[in-house]
Amino acid sequence: TGEVMPDKYQSFMRSMMRSTAEAHGKDTIIEGNDTIYKWRRDPKMAEAMVDPRTFIPGVNDSGKVLTFTTEEAMLHGYCEGKAQKLTDVIELAGIKEYELKEHTITTLDKIINFLINPVIQGLLIMLIIGGIYFELQTPGIGFPLAAAAVGAVLYFAPLYLEGLAEHWEILLFIVGLILIAIEIFAIPGFGVTGITGIALVITGLTLSMIDNFVFELDLSRAIMAIFKALSVVMISITAALLLSLYFTKSIIGNSRIAGLSLKAEQRSSDGYISFDNKNNMIGSYGTAVTMLRPSGKVEIEGDIYDSISETGYINQGEKVIVVRYETGQLYVEKA
Repeated sequence: TGEVMPDKYQSFMRSMMRSTAEAHGKDTIIEGNDTIYKWRRDPKMAEAMVDPRTFIPGVNDSGKVLTFTTEEAMLHGYCEGKAQKLTDVIELAGIKEYELKEHTITTLDKIINFLINPVIQGLLIMLIIGGIYFELQTPGIGFPLAAAAVGAVLYFAPLYLEGLAEHWEILLFIVGLILIAIEIFAIPGFGVTGITGIALVITGLTLSMIDNFVFELDLSRAIMAIFKALSVVMISITAALLLSLYFTKSIIGNSRIAGLSLKAEQRSSDGYISFDNKNNMIGSYGTAVTMLRPSGKVEIEGDIYDSISETGYINQGEKVIVVRYETGQLYVEKA
């Protein structure tokens, strides 16, 4: 844009220019009893090419960055010859046998450039979240989960190939999904594990979109990059959830697929009940078939029941007693 970059960038460029000039070495000149070292390319001139504050008498005293013409560059050792075309450059370099190959953008490059577009990235995030949501609404593993997996691959693969997504950022996303699954399927309620999982998923998706090199240059630009990436992620997740809820209602109310859903009512007046009344089991003794932490299974009079420990964990094999029965659930304590 032509704007002056912050000093952190300028400092980096000044040192880079000096180091590049110094890499060409220096010549040793013997004059009488004195040994004089002369840089083949003056590092200070290189610095003046990016810093207008560098003053070189007779060369750069205008207060602007140093710019050489071809003849001036040859005079000060910053140019080794003049060439009108690429083949002249190769000949000046002393290369006799060579083959020129023109770089072309491959089909893979085009696909990667398409997939790392922020709009496409947002759509892929919506596919991931939407697929997971619909999978949780349906039993078994089916098309929604497969769609989410494909979306995740298409999201992370191009970013990884472009050097944006690191291994640990992808790992954050995977660990986040595992924690969410544990919270949903193994731990009753929704607490620290689920919240941590959601945070890791969002963090993994966000950081994968950012070139980590920006963190080494300027904190303000890094914060801005994080804000932009996080905005894309949060807007996409919100849109995915809202659209998922909308399509869920639309699908259920669609007359064309109404036959796929159960319409018959099972009234309690007709003898249908959601669970057997087991109040008569209060006071019964049994054995913990699995560890109760707090939920698990117990065996009572040869039958296995789901139950919840009323007071802390109960180890497998310990004797238990049924203390109450509510909403189809047995509650037990150590006997």
